[in-house]
Amino acid sequence: MSVQPHAERVGGSASRSERIARITESARRIRKNALDMGEVQGQGYIAQALGVADILAVAYTDRLRYRAEDPEWEGRDRFLLSIGHYAIALYAALAEAGILDVAELETYGADESRLPMSGMASYTPGMEISGGSLGHGLTVAVGMALGLRHRGNGARVYNLLSDGELDEGSTWEAALAASHHELGNLTAIVDVNHLQADGPTDGVLRTEPVVDKWRAFGWHAVRVDGNDVDALISAFDELDEAAGPSVLVCDTRVGRGVPFLEQREKAHFMRVEEHEWQLARDYVEGTRV
Repeated sequence: MSVQPHAERVGGSASRSERIARITESARRIRKNALDMGEVQGQGYIAQALGVADILAVAYTDRLRYRAEDPEWEGRDRFLLSIGHYAIALYAALAEAGILDVAELETYGADESRLPMSGMASYTPGMEISGGSLGHGLTVAVGMALGLRHRGNGARVYNLLSDGELDEGSTWEAALAASHHELGNLTAIVDVNHLQADGPTDGVLRTEPVVDKWRAFGWHAVRVDGNDVDALISAFDELDEAAGPSVLVCDTRVGRGVPFLEQREKAHFMRVEEHEWQLARDYVEGTRV
């Protein structure tokens, strides 16, 4: 597959409603892929995967330049998963994009699998960095964006990080560097799901006001509902026009699309009972409301 530049991919004869419908269907399949993988282990970071599915669907269906048959194509946009434990979500998206075979998802977390529970660049096609320790992704993204610009490569760098990573000093050092070097080819995407390993973000270390902080560091910042496809499309379109580095702050809901997982109190690393997996798929498929 030879992927077209952004304007050709999202424009042409496709209407706004057609784009939304295509992305929404992609997000549904990403959620199903994630649930299928989660069932292999019976537990994992499934709630986060369901929460960011819409963001990943917009990225891989409507935004990124890539070639599924050539994941290391030099002209590709780079999508960096700073949050290594969200790998289950990215694997689901890479399968939807055709970079991974859907059948390979059955090996998730198994010995010798290319799909370990935490993302590893050395194992997995389409995985640009080994995510974690948390707080390092944006630093790598800044270096990558600088390198691409130095070589005259027009590719963009997108870095998905979590609101918990805003607790890390290295994140803000990278933010300063990106602003200083006026990296218009860099976009950060912050998943604000208000949840960390030790509890709610506000109780562990409050990060708000998130948008004001990024703007104070010289970034063009937009905040949207990260589960609203229409809002995400508009935000990405706006950020592509930013002169310097840009950040999309996305408020998401853990477990999105599966009501009983959305309401689960301990959702960071979640165990799902054997009988609940098909029930969750039913919600995602729309056969249960």
